[in-house]
Amino acid sequence: MVGRRSLGRQFGWLWAAYGVSTVGTMLAFDALPIIAILVLHAGPAAVSALAATGLAVGAALAVPLGPWVEFRRKRPVMIATDLIRFATLLSIPAAFALGLLGFVQLVVVSVVVGAADLTSRAASGACLKALVPPEDLLVANGRFESTSWTATMIGPPLGTAAIGLFGPVTTVTADAVSYLLSALGIRAIGGQEEPPPKRAAPPSVPRRGELLEGWRFILAHPALRPLFFNVALNNGLIMATAPLMATLMLGPLGFAPWQYGLAFGVPCIGGLIGSRLARRLVARFGQHQVMFTSGMLRACWVMWLGFVGPGFAGLVLVVLVELGLITCCGIFNPVLATYRLEQTGTDRVARTLSAWSVTTKVTTAATTALWGVLAGLTGPRTAIAAAGVLMLATPLLLPRRARTPMREGEPAPSGT
Repeated sequence: MVGRRSLGRQFGWLWAAYGVSTVGTMLAFDALPIIAILVLHAGPAAVSALAATGLAVGAALAVPLGPWVEFRRKRPVMIATDLIRFATLLSIPAAFALGLLGFVQLVVVSVVVGAADLTSRAASGACLKALVPPEDLLVANGRFESTSWTATMIGPPLGTAAIGLFGPVTTVTADAVSYLLSALGIRAIGGQEEPPPKRAAPPSVPRRGELLEGWRFILAHPALRPLFFNVALNNGLIMATAPLMATLMLGPLGFAPWQYGLAFGVPCIGGLIGSRLARRLVARFGQHQVMFTSGMLRACWVMWLGFVGPGFAGLVLVVLVELGLITCCGIFNPVLATYRLEQTGTDRVARTLSAWSVTTKVTTAATTALWGVLAGLTGPRTAIAAAGVLMLATPLLLPRRARTPMREGEPAPSGT
């Protein structure tokens, strides 16, 4: 594309690997619950248990993998997690073809894929920081963000259409193949990877302290600590409203499934727009101001979903609210990702990103479960409104002043 800033061949392969795996993931969005419903005739309780178990147990398994990744070369780890996901997901269409597919297998696949995903994210963040100069990190993260929102916009509709045309395991097969292609893309990066940091203690020393190093660093950092809580709470509350909106729109409000898909698919263009604007906004207003303002604005939208009504007006309300929310997230996310890498030394990137991802996943699972109980007691509309009101307080957790990037070799912040 004319005018596109080149970040080099190595980043190009990393971006391509990320893109193909993200498209595969979005094609297979909610594929395991769909298979549980269509093939195994699972009920709502079983489907909810499948989703919660995958998040919670996958996150728990990823906890010790953060320190393990930190002291190893990152590209082999990323390739290994891709190949593990390829083989694990491919077991589903194989078992389906043989008539052996069961619910326990879906749970195991969900757990393994969840743990591998968190591990890969930790390794890829460290890999990105090593490949891209500091001044280009925001450009790189913006491209990842725009890729993610583009895949989110087109993947689920195409995936559900493919399931209708070719059967329930079609998208899982496509997702598996995408991880194989991703592994080949990472392998094609080439060049000599920088050696990993060395452990301060020999392997014979207990590593319990290393398991908590990511959390220890985040909680001691005066800017990352409030952002950590802000992001975990925001993401948890946003995701907690998703099943409630589905219940409300497809139930009492009488929206058709295609209208529900339209209401949440079309606004994803806001993420693409926001990610494209992020670099220009930072250049004009500064990193901290953009992160603070977009982080504050993204907290102002969810409460309006509690007022959605039936018919065209209700559909328009959902689209506008989601468009505003996703646009703000599209700006905030790449700026946050860049800031987090800038504030984290190369000797602790993997552990920090792993701790961040694990906490976000667990918080999302717990908040979703809690809001499900709240909706059962008060109704989905009241629970959605409560999440929106609580989100209005989350900007209080945003850091109030800018901090310079951490220089390599600078000691980690101390204290809490």
